[in-house]
Amino acid sequence: MTPQILAPAAILVLWSLIMLFWTAAGRVSAASRMKIDMPNPVGGRGQDLDLLLPPSVAWKSHNYTHLMEQPTIFYPTVVILALVGAGTGLNLALAWGYVGLRIIHSLYQALINKVTVRLPIFLASTACLIILAINAIIATISL
Repeated sequence: MTPQILAPAAILVLWSLIMLFWTAAGRVSAASRMKIDMPNPVGGRGQDLDLLLPPSVAWKSHNYTHLMEQPTIFYPTVVILALVGAGTGLNLALAWGYVGLRIIHSLYQALINKVTVRLPIFLASTACLIILAINAIIATISL
C-alpha cells in the first residue's frame, strides 16, 4: 500500500469543507444585509437563495456543488491506487495536480468566475483525473 496518494484527497476534503463554510457565511451575510428572511420558505434549501442574492454569493455555492460532483470519482481512484501500491511517482504528482487545479478553480469561480478562464482549469484537472483512472485500471488488471 502507498498511502502518500491519500494526502491530496485529504486536502481536497478539507478544502471542500472550507468552501462549505465560505458558502454559508456568504449567504448569511448577504441575506442579512438584504433583509431576507432565511427560514422562508419553510423547508427551503440554501440554493433557493441563489436567485435572491447577488451572483457573487451564489458562485461560492455553485463551486461547493462542483466539489461534491467530480471529486467523488477522484476519491475512490486514489484509494484504489493506494491499495494496489501505485500511489507514488506520476500518480502522486497527478493527484496533487488535480487537487491544486481544483483549488485554483474554486478560488477563481468564487472570486472572478469568467467561464472562459475557468473551463481550461477544469479541463486540466479532468485530464489529471482521466490519467489517474486509466492508471488505476492498469494497476488493478496487472495484479
